[in-house]
Amino acid sequence: MSSVGDTTKQLVVTVERGIATILLNRPEKRNAVTYAMWCALTQHCERLATDPEVRLLVVRGAGDHFCAGADIGGLADVPIEEYRSANEAADRALARFPKPSIAFIAGACVGGGAEIAIACDLRLASANARFGITPARLGIVYPAPAVERAVRLIGASAAKHLLYSAEIVDADRALRIGLVDELLEPEHAEARLHELTNLLASERSLLSQMAAKEMVDSVSENGQVGAEIERKWTDALAHSEDSLEGIAAFLERRKPRFKWRPGDS
Repeated sequence: MSSVGDTTKQLVVTVERGIATILLNRPEKRNAVTYAMWCALTQHCERLATDPEVRLLVVRGAGDHFCAGADIGGLADVPIEEYRSANEAADRALARFPKPSIAFIAGACVGGGAEIAIACDLRLASANARFGITPARLGIVYPAPAVERAVRLIGASAAKHLLYSAEIVDADRALRIGLVDELLEPEHAEARLHELTNLLASERSLLSQMAAKEMVDSVSENGQVGAEIERKWTDALAHSEDSLEGIAAFLERRKPRFKWRPGDS
C-alpha cells in the first residue's frame, strides 16, 4: 500500500490493490471541507487519474460521517471568488475522473458533501446516512455544475425540492429519488464496499469501464455518444487483448486477467 500524507492531514490518500481512497479527515468537524481541502482534492484527483496503478477511486469520510459540507467558519478567510473557484475545480476534477469512482457514505452528506458524492459515479450509503443540499439556509447559490449534475442524477423536481427546502432527508428517500445506488445496513456496508471494489479493480476490464464512463457521461450531457468518442474506444478495443482474454476466461470458466491500461496502443 502506498500513502500520501498521514493521519494528521485533513485529506489522506492511499492506494492499495489498484484502489485509491481519498479520506476526508476532519472527524471532529464531521469532515467539513476547508478551502485547502478543496484545493487538495483537485490535485489528488488529477494525479490519481494518470497513475497507471490506480483502477478506481473511493471517496469517504473519517469517523461517523461522510461530509457535513463546506466549513462555513472558514469562508471569511478567503475571497469568495477564490473559494468558489477552488470548489468548482475540485467538483470538476472529481466528476471528470476517467476511471470508476464511488462515494461511500455514512452519517451526514450535506451541502458540499452532497456535491462531492454526486460528482462520483456511484453512491453506496449506510442506512444511517442523511442527505441535504442546503444553500437556501445560507442565502447562497449552489455551484452551477453541481446543480447540473444533481438534475441529471435525480431529476428536476427532486433537485428543486432539496434546493428550495434545504431539508435533510433520510437514506430511504435518497434511494427512492435515485441519489443513492445501494442502501446498506451499517454492519454490512464495509464488506459490500470491499466486495464491489475488488470486483471492479481485479475482475473487470478497465478498458470497458473507462469506455462506458465516457459514453454514459456523453449521453447524459449531450443526448448521444459523440462520433469522436466512439472512434476512440473502437480503436482502443482493436489494439487491446482484453476481449480475447475475456472470451477465453469465460470459456475456460476462470477469472479473467485483463491487462489493458490507458496509453496502451
